[in-house]
Amino acid sequence: MLIVQSVNFRNGFYAGLIVAVIWGVYLARLWQPPRQVELHSVHLLAQIEKKDWKAVGEFIGSGYEDRWGNNRALLLERLGEVFRVLPNARIESSVVSIQSKDGHGSWSAKIRVQATGEFADFVVNRVNSLEAPFEFEWQRGATWPWDWKLVSVKNPALEIPDYAR
Repeated sequence: MLIVQSVNFRNGFYAGLIVAVIWGVYLARLWQPPRQVELHSVHLLAQIEKKDWKAVGEFIGSGYEDRWGNNRALLLERLGEVFRVLPNARIESSVVSIQSKDGHGSWSAKIRVQATGEFADFVVNRVNSLEAPFEFEWQRGATWPWDWKLVSVKNPALEIPDYAR
């Protein structure tokens, strides 16, 4: 025997409450700092692959600096120049490590590049031969839990000659 209960305010309220709790738990887990650092890093690499420099710029903080002398504007310019000569570039990460504390996060991974093109062998061999992982340093914005900006990239093994800077 099938019992059909009529829809009333109380049943609708409880159903809505359950959906709201499930949604809240999902968002709370999504907005955890380690998860945001991971997602931002993966999405940044995907936008670089797509050569969507406007989207890449949205990830990079205004105070970006690295040991190779790049600031935000110079990094975006150089990424465009390098990836212009690497059509069909693919970026893969492995051995990923994520840390976060007090509004700062780091994503560290071994990065490999696959590409074709005139200068692809030089770039691919240089990046893929690095033993040290790349480390992306992120800083959380003041307002929203999903507002993270890249503030630095590190790799102690990557040397860029002065003539290439």
